[in-house]
Amino acid sequence: MPLEVDSQIFRAVVSTIVPESVDLDSQGWRDLNAVVEDLLRDRPENLQAQLRLFLRLIQWMPILRYGRPFTSLNQARRTRVLAYLHNHPVQKVRVGFWGLRTLVLAGYYGRADAARSIGYAASTLGWEAVR
Repeated sequence: MPLEVDSQIFRAVVSTIVPESVDLDSQGWRDLNAVVEDLLRDRPENLQAQLRLFLRLIQWMPILRYGRPFTSLNQARRTRVLAYLHNHPVQKVRVGFWGLRTLVLAGYYGRADAARSIGYAASTLGWEAVR
């Protein structure tokens, strides 16, 4: 996985954005990572490098305010850090956060178990499938 080096940070971000993810077992995390890996596979290496850099920024930025890295913060403080990035005055930071958030949501809800649990049954037939 391109984010393997930052898996602890990525997992902390995922569990902050999707709190239900803390209940995932090891197979659930492998499935989530596989979805993210598939999404990143054809992306340019410089984009993947930016994502890794952004994860490291998320990890170390809270030291300025809380004296601890992101992975050592409680859920409430992690949420505040991510909310700050979500509303950051610099557009490039907001775009980076939304890209990361999109990967997280796609990874979590793109798993077959998650799709079944929310009743998602996509079909190439579209609305014809429900008639």
